[in-house]
Amino acid sequence: MDGAIRVMVERGRKKAVAVASAFDWPGWDRSGKSEEDALQVLDAYRPRYAKVAELAGLADEFRAAGKFAVVERLQGVGMTDFYGLSYKSAAPEHAPMSDAACERKLALLRASWTYFDDVASRVSAELRKGPRGGGRDRDKIVYHANGAEIQEFAPKVGVITPHDAWRRPDSLRAHRDAFCAAIRDYNARGAAARTWTVQFVIRHSAYHMLDHAWEMEDRDLSGV
Repeated sequence: MDGAIRVMVERGRKKAVAVASAFDWPGWDRSGKSEEDALQVLDAYRPRYAKVAELAGLADEFRAAGKFAVVERLQGVGMTDFYGLSYKSAAPEHAPMSDAACERKLALLRASWTYFDDVASRVSAELRKGPRGGGRDRDKIVYHANGAEIQEFAPKVGVITPHDAWRRPDSLRAHRDAFCAAIRDYNARGAAARTWTVQFVIRHSAYHMLDHAWEMEDRDLSGV
């Protein structure tokens, strides 16, 4: 297990879907039709996640990481079936983190914000449509990603921010600082984040930002 990347796999209840989550690396979650598929997609995203690890100051640790080791398998929930995302905490995520471990994960959450903001600043306003002509354009993705964090994720640790704070850089920065401070406090007290664990708050928040950042990159039309 030395150097191995611990992975939790959530399987759909009614659909052929599985989600692989490298829960020590918040945001690195990918899905597929089976466990094998999900692990292959997760591995394919290793170079993309490496950029996030670098932003967090963890490039050396990430480069030294080894192969995947599935340490837990769970049955997912409705969100797993319908959206192909992880919506359960891994067993180790139920325990409070050390201060150092908390800061490490917060660094990765902050890196996911930085990565998302950078992508949003350089992709085309209009994004490539899906095969049926669907898909949000850039500004709607920015609205959705920041809005979900402000309205759904941050309140799990008691952070209440005006919904439109994301429109103002200073207000968004203040929100993110408050979010991180609240996560530290909840972790130090061993408090539950409502129905979530504190570690899942970090992981899901990072996942949501990175999933949409990678979506914008994949659908960017600026080089066409």
